[in-house]
Amino acid sequence: MTPPAPDSSGSVDLAERYGAPHALRAKALVALVVVVAGLGLAWLAWVVLVHGRPMARSDLVSFDVVDQHAVDVRFTVVRRSAEVEASCLLRASAADHTIVGERDVAVGPGLPDRATLDRTIRTEREATSVQMVGCTTEEQNRRR
Repeated sequence: MTPPAPDSSGSVDLAERYGAPHALRAKALVALVVVVAGLGLAWLAWVVLVHGRPMARSDLVSFDVVDQHAVDVRFTVVRRSAEVEASCLLRASAADHTIVGERDVAVGPGLPDRATLDRTIRTEREATSVQMVGCTTEEQNRRR
């Protein structure tokens, strides 16, 4: 195979030397990039919409050690709607970090979707801290 001959200006046409790029290949590559980008954006939207706003979440507001066998706890529960039933776990710990009491609180449809609740945790011995472990629902297994 002989190399292409230079034109009148002395340069060789690159398309003649290497072949013209295929228009179909470029269109297929652009289509593939658009599809992958679309799938990525759809996945990101799903993550934000589904996992960014849980069915129920909770926050500890305060706690007060009443005596050696009781702790009063105030916490807030936020649900997507007032019809969502949630189960929220509170945990009391002693100075040596052992768990000395737990209470599972059911938050039913009778309460507003954002409620602040007061509950008492019975303890084996004096508690020094309380942890709001989180809430679960039928659709949400992970405590938040």
